[in-house]
Amino acid sequence: MSQSKKEPLKFAYWVPNVSGGLVISSVEQRTDWGIDYNRKLAQIAEQSGFEYALSQIRFTAGYGADNQHESVSFSHALLAATEKLRVIAAVLPGPWNPALLAKQISTISHLTNGRVDVNIVSGWFRGEFAAIGEPWLDHDERYRRSEEFIRAIRGIWTEDVYNLRGDFYRFTDYSMKPKPIGGIPQVFQGGSSRAARDMAARVSDWYFTNGNTPEGLKAQVDDIRAKEKAFGKTWRTKIGMNAFGIVRSSEKEAQDVLQEILDKAIPEAVKGFHHEVQNAGNASPEREGNWAKSTFQDLVQYNDGFRSNLIGTPEQVAERIIGHKRAGADLILLGFLHFQEEVEYFGKHVLPIVRELEAIEDQRLEAAE
Repeated sequence: MSQSKKEPLKFAYWVPNVSGGLVISSVEQRTDWGIDYNRKLAQIAEQSGFEYALSQIRFTAGYGADNQHESVSFSHALLAATEKLRVIAAVLPGPWNPALLAKQISTISHLTNGRVDVNIVSGWFRGEFAAIGEPWLDHDERYRRSEEFIRAIRGIWTEDVYNLRGDFYRFTDYSMKPKPIGGIPQVFQGGSSRAARDMAARVSDWYFTNGNTPEGLKAQVDDIRAKEKAFGKTWRTKIGMNAFGIVRSSEKEAQDVLQEILDKAIPEAVKGFHHEVQNAGNASPEREGNWAKSTFQDLVQYNDGFRSNLIGTPEQVAERIIGHKRAGADLILLGFLHFQEEVEYFGKHVLPIVRELEAIEDQRLEAAE
């Protein structure tokens, strides 16, 4: 049986817990980084069919993000305001120690019926690490640390007595109780480099990739599947892809919104972001990390979200989403200009078409067997 027939696509949204929205542009963004707006947004997303929300982790200002709420505590607040939504808290190894995160997440799981997960961010903003006095490791060393971090938190959550003699972390007869409830929290990660994909194929439950075409996504998925087999991984890494949604009643209206975003892009801020992330992407030995080949237009949306081409009418966007599913996506991670109203619109006008197309796809695959 094919994977397409096993599970419907999942949908997540970026939590706007930092100011400035998700595009580096002076275009109007009816989105707010405060808790009242975000509580309401989480409730709208839950009611609209979104399964996940992903909080952002930033420690310093830059590229429009002048204000930043801390991700773990903010995620807990959103979980407290909802009943079904799972919230993924983004964390950075370095500022976080595995023991601290394991304890935080375990406690939050008890307070929210096991609905909290984690996104391990290996780091892209060198200036941020310098500002808070954290060492900046070489590219592949950051991923080695992240992998050890993941192994540590999972060991703490699953073993009665945990021991580790690693290159970055040490534990001696450590016993953490209570353990998380509702199953072990899912571990997400991002990245596009060789080191990132290898880490996903060894230890992560979910792999987030920047926006891409179906062809580009499929190449990444095929690579991870081959690596899983080579590493002997016993479970399948699920794939989440970033996208920026611009869904309007006509294709022209959607394209006009995209053009306005680009016309009002803030060149100096985009160039500054470009300099920082290209250093991160090109720092991988094969020079294939996130943003290594991103254009100016791609970088106006932080994670290449325009590349996924979810820009058009509900029907067009739903068809393209199914194309990404065929390429291997298990989840679409969405950003919007006006989060509350656009998440609701997406749930009302796009998701029903996606579910109809998934049912047709399942019937087609059954007939072909």
